[in-house]
Amino acid sequence: MLTLRAMSKVLVVEDDPVVQAALVHALTDLGHVVLAVSTAVAALREAGTSDLDLVILDLGLPDLDGVAALRMLRGVSNVPVIVATARGAETSVVSTLNAGADDYIVKPFSAEHLAARMNALLRRTHGPSTPSVVLELGELRIDLAQRAATLGDAVLALSRREFDLLAYLAQRPARVVSRRELIQAVWGTAYAGDDKTIDVHASWLRRKLGETAAHPRYLHTVRGVGFKLAAPE
Repeated sequence: MLTLRAMSKVLVVEDDPVVQAALVHALTDLGHVVLAVSTAVAALREAGTSDLDLVILDLGLPDLDGVAALRMLRGVSNVPVIVATARGAETSVVSTLNAGADDYIVKPFSAEHLAARMNALLRRTHGPSTPSVVLELGELRIDLAQRAATLGDAVLALSRREFDLLAYLAQRPARVVSRRELIQAVWGTAYAGDDKTIDVHASWLRRKLGETAAHPRYLHTVRGVGFKLAAPE
């Protein structure tokens, strides 16, 4: 049985009336307060005036491309956003995550799949406070309570998901963590088709750590298995 934080306010941005109605029905059944709009302009208006907990955003909107709408949304709100779209190409995943999405789900999907993604995202953004713990690997310091990371004297500007990935690996230093485990623990789903999402975030994280996949210092890829975080030798 999937449970979510009670009475979250969710904005559904979907222009297909059948899909929109199905999403509203499913989320209402889960106990959420649901607002639904069909255009990017209406979504931006709601984001600027409503106290939202989460946005589910389609990319194929009639008045403005969803990626452009997402960038504008990020200008007025830090509300968590799950993009729900039929676009499954890697270029679309990369550009959308880069524009500020917290998660990406490809249509068609089940209500339970969406609920699991929402559950994981709401836990991370609205869950109980984290005990004051600072993890150290070499010059890398990760403050779990403050959700802050530094490398030497430099503060790392990490997105929410990049920090979650770094923190999960840092709590298991030098251990190889499988892709399946990362998808379940960091993304909150067992869906096996999300390797591209992990790779994109790992690539961004490496860039901010000042390294590359070919010449890693902290974040190592174990081909065919997953990733590990370890202090440089």
